[in-house]
Amino acid sequence: MTHPDLTDSYRQALIAQRTALLAQIAQQRGGTRGRAEVAEEHFAHSEDSPAQVASERDVEFALNERETAELGQIADALVRLDSGTYGSCTECGTTIPAARLRATPQAARCMTCQEQAEHPARSTHS
Repeated sequence: MTHPDLTDSYRQALIAQRTALLAQIAQQRGGTRGRAEVAEEHFAHSEDSPAQVASERDVEFALNERETAELGQIADALVRLDSGTYGSCTECGTTIPAARLRATPQAARCMTCQEQAEHPARSTHS
């Protein structure tokens, strides 16, 4: 577990990251409307070809999934802070380096486990 002063710093960073992401989502959507509503409105009046509209719609939904996943990671990190497990890899239990947490405060895994999760065919954690 991290030092209490650092815990407050990480909590503030996570909350700031969540606030910025929610503001970005609201700005992109034009307020509180959902991305699907905005996309439907946009694509209903589009002069683009059906293939281009479908491609743009896929991009919209991919962005929504990424934003939703990022909000979930931030929420999970705040839960780990509250439970006292923040800063430990959720896979192997090793301490996640402070430099990684400063760069990515919502990180749940050490770099080795993160790479393993992203590329399962690569080497395993020793």
